[in-house]
Amino acid sequence: MGQPAGVAGEAAAAGRAVIDRAKVAELAAERLDWRFKALPPAAWGLTVSQYLAIEPTLDQFATPLLTLDAGALAHNLRTMADWCARAGVALAPHGKTTMAPALWQAQLDAGAYGITLANLPQLRVARAFGVREVLLANTLLDPAGLAWLAKELAADPAFRFSSWVDSVAAVRLMDQALRAAGVAAGRPVEVLVELGGPAGRTGVRDLATALDVARAVAAAPTLRLAGVGGYEGALAHDATPRGLAAVETYLLRLVELHDALRSEGLFAAGERVLVSAGGSAYFDQVARVLAPLGAQPDTTVVLRSGAYLAHDDGFYRGVSPLVRGAGDEPLRAALHGWARVLSRPEPGLALLDGGKRDFPYDDGLPEPQLVRDGRALKGMVTALNDQHAFLRDSDAEVGEVVRLGLSHPCTAFDKWTLIPVLDDTSAHRPKVVDLVRTFF
Repeated sequence: MGQPAGVAGEAAAAGRAVIDRAKVAELAAERLDWRFKALPPAAWGLTVSQYLAIEPTLDQFATPLLTLDAGALAHNLRTMADWCARAGVALAPHGKTTMAPALWQAQLDAGAYGITLANLPQLRVARAFGVREVLLANTLLDPAGLAWLAKELAADPAFRFSSWVDSVAAVRLMDQALRAAGVAAGRPVEVLVELGGPAGRTGVRDLATALDVARAVAAAPTLRLAGVGGYEGALAHDATPRGLAAVETYLLRLVELHDALRSEGLFAAGERVLVSAGGSAYFDQVARVLAPLGAQPDTTVVLRSGAYLAHDDGFYRGVSPLVRGAGDEPLRAALHGWARVLSRPEPGLALLDGGKRDFPYDDGLPEPQLVRDGRALKGMVTALNDQHAFLRDSDAEVGEVVRLGLSHPCTAFDKWTLIPVLDDTSAHRPKVVDLVRTFF
């Protein structure tokens, strides 16, 4: 599988050895069949590249369907890369959003520092595709997983891995497992002390505990203290003054933690130090508060935004910093759902053939936008069942296919193993220019 149309031309570093490009290219040879929902039978038996050579169009695909827009992907990729360069921060996009190695490759080619992941299965996917710079935004405690990680680090000297810890107990368990796996002191596992916040998720809640954790890491021969990290998005969910203030307070505490660890001499001289935060909702604040730390020797400030590439027509459309004035150009929604009107059983109600198994619904319901022939569509989706959407007050007729705007990419990609990329989602008859393979 190649990169989405329009993205390959934006690649700024085609020779970067941070992902196995040959392994990603092999996806173009995968045989298509009934396992990929919504893929038409005309594709069965062909490879991805053979099918794309036929130049299929959207109207040949069954519904329900999830698609990506090539132009929007290219725009978002370029826009975020340029923004990070101007802000003086590195970007390690959160790979859990798409779990699509072809999209990871496009992000890396555009200058991304590495790939962020959330758990061991995701890490194994990344290593299967040769990703060599990984930030695990979580704590890895599974002994079998740590033993596997130790072997990966020993086998590939270019593989750089960092994860989080937030307790002395976690440090002890990691050290024990890595000792049992035979990790040499010369290749310790890098860890960042994770800072949390009240009513947030994981992460130490106070500076004293954070210092205890950092000292425990420094004393463990199988570990190396590599910085500080956390996630401000767990402490706010909107761009109200109160939400933005909560994010600001948290980020200032993260700076305080970094400074305390540095002043105590807990960072090894000459070794890299990572300071990481930033989802797709508050990366402007993260850059403004944390970027100055990058002036310190060997220190890199790393954003972990993931949803920016697909963006959406829901939560991120409302909260993205590039909508709120932090940049010259907003991101564009690249993610859409398509569903067919199956029934109009009563006045004012239409039932669509896409539901919770097909589209995200945890952070906002799908938004009706247009009929596939280009006609604007009114109405509102008021509920989803497993396989149906309730469309109210719409003029869509039985048999018509409608385009839906979606909210929250992180719970959209995981419902599809193969996602068509369209040349222009708003065109009268969009062409399928790529197929993105996901691995959840």
